Amino acid sequence: MSSRGSHLILIAATLLVVGFMLVLPLLVVFSEALAQGWDFLAEALREPDAQAAIRLTALVAAIAVPVNAVIGVAAAWCLTHFSFRGRKLLIGLIELPFAVSPVISGMVYVLLFGLQGWFGPFLMAHGVKIIFALPGIVIATVFVTLPFVARQLMPLMQALGTEEEQAALTLGASGWQMFTRITLPRIRWALLTGVLLCNARAMGEFGAVSVVSGHIRGATNTMPLHIEILYNEYNLPAAFAMAALLALLAIATIGLRLILEWQGRRAEVRGQQAIWVNA
Repeated sequence: MSSRGSHLILIAATLLVVGFMLVLPLLVVFSEALAQGWDFLAEALREPDAQAAIRLTALVAAIAVPVNAVIGVAAAWCLTHFSFRGRKLLIGLIELPFAVSPVISGMVYVLLFGLQGWFGPFLMAHGVKIIFALPGIVIATVFVTLPFVARQLMPLMQALGTEEEQAALTLGASGWQMFTRITLPRIRWALLTGVLLCNARAMGEFGAVSVVSGHIRGATNTMPLHIEILYNEYNLPAAFAMAALLALLAIATIGLRLILEWQGRRAEVRGQQAIWVNA
């Protein structure tokens, strides 16, 4: 078989797998969500518990994503600019959420901050509630989304090197000036991509949030948890309506990521062209 024939077979097989595993389920979700019409879809999303789940999901993402953006930038900076003992251990800790089941991480937080946990009696005595409340959901979401920004930035910052930053420091720039005028412009597209991926995971997280939320309807249920409740109640049209909204958010995230990656490639090409012109 010719190389061209093998190439076409591989492309066809890939498209078949992607279509069966990704496109077909999405089509089912949207078709079921619209099975009873647009009016039912809008009504299902306007239902008070659905609105509460949407607001909680947005609030958790609005807190967790900026926190992980700051942590990710700081971690990537530290790991790409310095060599120190424990560097590989720190990389492993950052990547730990990829290896640990989200359910296990949720159980750990329950054991730490629950009423029968290590810090539970102290927190209860001081009127602080973490588990089965917003703080626990945020903590669990921050944990599972921790690696996205850092892992997006580390390869880029490693490739860019530190020559321009060292030159800026030599010319008298402060650390903040060096970061805002040299580092940040060079990593902004990768940073935005990492933030998008972090946000997508934060909105769609189920396992860890399910353990720490308590499933309090209208109070601690995020969108994925609300979908589970609707499904268990055999309210499939409403469940598919909420699932369709989550799917739309995921598709929008993918589209924005592609745009950001395209902008990043354009910026890289313009930078190389400027170097050639100046040379």
